[in-house]
Amino acid sequence: MALTLGLYGLNLHACADPRASARIAALAEELGYDSLWAGDHVVLPSPRTDPSPLDPRAPFLDAVVSLAHLAAATERIALGTGVIVLPQRNPLILAKQLASVDVLSGGRLVFGLAAGYLEPELRALGVPPGERGTRTEEHLAAIRSLWYDDAPAFHGRHADFAGVDAHPRPVRRPVPVVMGGHGPAALRRAAREADGWYGWMLGRHAAADAVALLRAAEREAGRDRPLHVSVSPPRPPDAGSVRTYAAVGVDRLIVVPPMGVPLGDLERFVRAHAPAEVGAVPAG
Repeated sequence: MALTLGLYGLNLHACADPRASARIAALAEELGYDSLWAGDHVVLPSPRTDPSPLDPRAPFLDAVVSLAHLAAATERIALGTGVIVLPQRNPLILAKQLASVDVLSGGRLVFGLAAGYLEPELRALGVPPGERGTRTEEHLAAIRSLWYDDAPAFHGRHADFAGVDAHPRPVRRPVPVVMGGHGPAALRRAAREADGWYGWMLGRHAAADAVALLRAAEREAGRDRPLHVSVSPPRPPDAGSVRTYAAVGVDRLIVVPPMGVPLGDLERFVRAHAPAEVGAVPAG
């Protein structure tokens, strides 16, 4: 089974500098990575508390704005949100922003999203944690209506509109949707609504278990095609782990560089773990 590599973190730490992110993006494209991924947190708890992933003072650019910048620095590589916390975003504004990225990149957007987990962030943005799931589903349906319907409209509890439109529409139709989240509800939502699934910090055994649960959710949902599976492993890939992840049904490893390293070290990491170096399939 062929497995490709993506690269995570193109909007934080060293890559919060626009020249650095452009340099790493172009390098990753040259080395055969198939995708670049920008994470998403609008705000972080201060002071940091578990389970927050970062110190709130860490440089962390907006994911969508960053992808527009990366689109100008690259030509072929896919550009993914990894992942947008969808319930805390206005769906019409986000639809406009993401469609603009897809147009500017010539159809390279991958829309990664999840319901979120960081309660202080959700509450600060006016989202009751208990409404995460319903907001996620409504917002995704609203975005799709604005992207694809001749007369966009949606009437729900958390999004309600008609008699409006927005152009240009995305170049890529449909834009691939990748759903994050490890819980049963997230897996069922992915099986119903998405084209792919993204597992975060999963070792080989955890990835195998997750894929098995995902396939069961697909059968329950009556899917005709399996979800494309992306996983960020807790350790850098090597030839052995690439073979193991591929064998359990993972299609793409999204590589997470060490956090907070200088640009030179980041560049060396990207080169050392390129597809050709670890036995993955180069893009293109």
